[in-house]
Amino acid sequence: MNQLVAIIDDEQDIAELVAVNLKKEGFRTKEFEEGKPFFVWLKKQLPDLVILDLMLPDISGLDICRELKKDPRYSGIPVIMLTAKKDEFDKILGLELGADDYVTKPFSPRELTARVKVILRRNETKTSEKAIVIGDILSLNIEKFEVCVENKKIGLTTTEFKILKLLISKPGNVFTRDQILNSLWGEDKIVIDRTVDVHVKNLRDKLGRAGKFIKNIRGIGYKLDA
Repeated sequence: MNQLVAIIDDEQDIAELVAVNLKKEGFRTKEFEEGKPFFVWLKKQLPDLVILDLMLPDISGLDICRELKKDPRYSGIPVIMLTAKKDEFDKILGLELGADDYVTKPFSPRELTARVKVILRRNETKTSEKAIVIGDILSLNIEKFEVCVENKKIGLTTTEFKILKLLISKPGNVFTRDQILNSLWGEDKIVIDRTVDVHVKNLRDKLGRAGKFIKNIRGIGYKLDA
């Protein structure tokens, strides 16, 4: 399974209880006591699902959910709200913001784990048709901001993902360095075109076997060709 679940809860014993039960079922977990560290981590790693407490010391769980769902990079990540608040208004608001489920404390760890499995299965079915597959080993899911090589998830920076998304949008077409720069930063770009070469090299290295699909057209730019 090896799917990654982020747990945001300032009650350490609750977070550990959830993590232990998920790990027993083959999940990986990452725990946070506040929202700000979660958003810092999110720039480097995308979880498959988020379990989110509503009452946090720094940022409201509702605000975290709102930020996730309005950002196209993160909107496809399922969210389960886990909270002691039983007010129907909070539940409805959370679901309206895009949360996939709502569990109140105290709760059954086994039931929560079962809900995680159901939501992830449903999400995989919903998004499977939105993945772009190249050469049978490279897939890109724009909605989930996810790249896989031979079914293994690859962690890319935002810039690397944008470059791959651009190249994969028109396989076989050559994109000049200037076109790539414009797609990344538009008129605000203040970097030289050799910056593209650095990002593409890092992207190729991370893609492993699939890195060979990105071809360097000497003196012009790059294309993606399987």
